Amino acid sequence: MNVLWENIVITMISFAILYWLLSKYAFGKLFAIMEQRRELVRNQLEEAKQTREQATVYVEEQKEALKQARQDAFEIIEQSRQSSSKQAKDILDQAKNDTNRMKNEAIRDIEIERMKAIEALRGEIGAYSVNIASKLIEREVESNPAEQEKLVDQYLNEVGNKS
Repeated sequence: MNVLWENIVITMISFAILYWLLSKYAFGKLFAIMEQRRELVRNQLEEAKQTREQATVYVEEQKEALKQARQDAFEIIEQSRQSSSKQAKDILDQAKNDTNRMKNEAIRDIEIERMKAIEALRGEIGAYSVNIASKLIEREVESNPAEQEKLVDQYLNEVGNKS
């Protein structure tokens, strides 16, 4: 194999001219485009990182909001439970008070009616007693005046003791 030195020199000069032309007209633009592409990729990666961080923060905020909403719902349910329990207790207490009041009124009404009945019976008994006494007195007056005085005194003593 023969190596031709002239071909090697011509190839090197051609390569040097080609390199110089490429560096003057193509490499600058090519490197600028590659740099822009690298910046674009870096910016997109940065934006993706920020978006991921924002999404993480948003998810955490949503978790916290959901936790707070559950807590609020639990508190509302608990307040409702306590309120209904208190209302039921108040209603029962009111019913007991009303029952006691009605019972006391009924007892008082019964006592008033009993007293009226006793008074009515006393009046009737008194009338009958007077009637019987007057009949007895008539018989006794006709038969024994001393016995009559004894009966009147006895009756007056009994009536005086009851009053």
